[in-house]
Amino acid sequence: MVVHGDVYVVDIETVGVPWPSLDDKTREYLLSKAGSDGEREAVPRRLGLSPGTGRIIVIGMLNVTAEKGGMFVEGRSKGWCEGGPQGFMRFDGDEREMLTEFWRMIGGQNAGRIVTFNGRGFDGPYLMLRSAMLGVTPSRNLAGYRFAVSPHCDLADVLGFQGAVRTQYSLDYWCRRFGVTSPKEQGLDGSQVQSVYESGGLDSIVDYCARDVVATAELYRRLEDTLIPLFETRAR
Repeated sequence: MVVHGDVYVVDIETVGVPWPSLDDKTREYLLSKAGSDGEREAVPRRLGLSPGTGRIIVIGMLNVTAEKGGMFVEGRSKGWCEGGPQGFMRFDGDEREMLTEFWRMIGGQNAGRIVTFNGRGFDGPYLMLRSAMLGVTPSRNLAGYRFAVSPHCDLADVLGFQGAVRTQYSLDYWCRRFGVTSPKEQGLDGSQVQSVYESGGLDSIVDYCARDVVATAELYRRLEDTLIPLFETRAR
């Protein structure tokens, strides 16, 4: 299958709202879903995993076709400027401004396939729900039909054979298997984003997200002509 338009890799980083800021009913509901004391203790630290109790602080995007990247970063409104990691451009603004500009860019006439790692289950729904909550209209459906690899190709689905393989592995694991530099090589991983953000380390998170995007793009290149065409053939 020929991909019409540019290929974009997308990844996001999120944080949760302060636990005391939630109303009593919401806190009670979230705690009721935990199955043990340990899980209940972890609930306040996992708020960033849900768009209902979290927000997006960084969006990483790489146009694989044009080899141009952009980082959308929470902060004072500045628009686009140079100086992002990995030679990417950087867009600073609040969450609504970030999302508005993101949807504008991937909704253009040249936008083709969107590539993620676990984006069908996390990044895509999160981006769309946060946008709806902020009154921003998504320009594309980033969830879509699960067994399709266009217009959204989730590499986690491809490597897990769309649920046929029982054990799912991380981006770090697959990068190491395919000889791709892992984004975790420099220490930070997704479980640390909340604490790093709270300690003022937003730029470290931006760097980490950029490494994630670059690694996902390289993994996509390894699969583009090997595994992915098998799924395209089956989908016909």
